[in-house]
Amino acid sequence: MTPAIKVAEKHKITFEVHQYKHDKKHASYGLEAAEKMNVDAQQVFKTLVVDVDKQLVVAVLPVTQQLNLKAVATALKGKKGQMADKNDVLRSSGYVLGGVSPLGQKKQLTTLIDVTATEHQTIYVSAGKRGLEIQLAAKDLASILSANFVSLT
Repeated sequence: MTPAIKVAEKHKITFEVHQYKHDKKHASYGLEAAEKMNVDAQQVFKTLVVDVDKQLVVAVLPVTQQLNLKAVATALKGKKGQMADKNDVLRSSGYVLGGVSPLGQKKQLTTLIDVTATEHQTIYVSAGKRGLEIQLAAKDLASILSANFVSLT
């Protein structure tokens, strides 16, 4: 059981955990998850950690889309956004790249969720390790994380 699953249980939300055999050779963790679970890739969301003016924030967006760093910075009234260093991601979240969950991070960071999440009854995000996804309502994810829905792509 990962910290992400423990957080979902603690908040008594409706969720499902899905597990699949991760292929280390796959080019995209998120697209692999969609393929292996046989779900629409638009419903599978990746968790990225961004450095906005030397402050780490979390961006959750569809695996099929590219993050717009300017949009993240603008949403937070910052000047510049860049991808966080992988060591900073591990230190702040406790998760390795490819298995970073927005839930259960060591340090709760400001979180932004792409507005397209609201178009789906449920979305999938990493449950805290490669090959493990948690399916839940976007509104529940936002509620747990005190996250805002914004356009991130």
